[in-house]
Amino acid sequence: MICLHGLTRNARDFADLAEFLAPTGRRILVPEMRGRGDSEYARDAATYNVGQYVADLNALREQEGIDRYVAIGTSMGGLMTMVQAMHDPAPIAAAVLNDIGPVVDPAGLERIMDYVGQGGSYPTWIHAARALEELHKAAYPGFDLDDWLQMAKRTMTLCGNGRIAHDYDMSIAEPLRAADGDQAAAPADLWPGFDALAQRPLMLIRGELSNLLSQATFAEMRARAPQAAVVSVPEIGHAPTLDEPCVRSALGEFMARLD
Repeated sequence: MICLHGLTRNARDFADLAEFLAPTGRRILVPEMRGRGDSEYARDAATYNVGQYVADLNALREQEGIDRYVAIGTSMGGLMTMVQAMHDPAPIAAAVLNDIGPVVDPAGLERIMDYVGQGGSYPTWIHAARALEELHKAAYPGFDLDDWLQMAKRTMTLCGNGRIAHDYDMSIAEPLRAADGDQAAAPADLWPGFDALAQRPLMLIRGELSNLLSQATFAEMRARAPQAAVVSVPEIGHAPTLDEPCVRSALGEFMARLD
């Protein structure tokens, strides 16, 4: 099982989920894409694109001898999964797409562009949590301070100067802001990749308040994959954390069917 994180995220997003899934007996890998977490920053910012991330993932699979895997992809991780399926679906035994589809809503992409790569640092974890709340409260209206602190500790890191900052290379924003930024964010026409995934066990998750995966696209996905397990997460935007009770319950059932 390979868990693939979102644009500005890292392996810590899946820490609790990995423990939840551990009893399945599957080996669980949670790689950090180049420029995130403990992975090295790219020398060339142009390599921060979905196609390169898929190539990096395939290099990891080759190194680890992984022929087939269950993909769990949040946002960018789901785009990676669809790109892989478009070019070579054979390695993907099953997939979970979390709040992402073949069409990225322009409003959601514009919202991401408002904050990605902006930098900034904070003196305490409370300050970091409050900054995240101000930025993302529309997506998580039910979060309390403990939730925002948990998000801060998943997405940020304590730097050598004692300040707390986002745990990714700010240069990941450069390809997105280039003239072909839409292509860097989401390669064109991913429906063939999605249709390939629809031939396998598939689970589709959408936050009811999502501004990245529209209701129309989600409805089309469900129509093209009528056998897919579907979860709509109430009062959550982009993206569900996968810790929500309704998601955990559905994931448990999905994995049991795979077994």
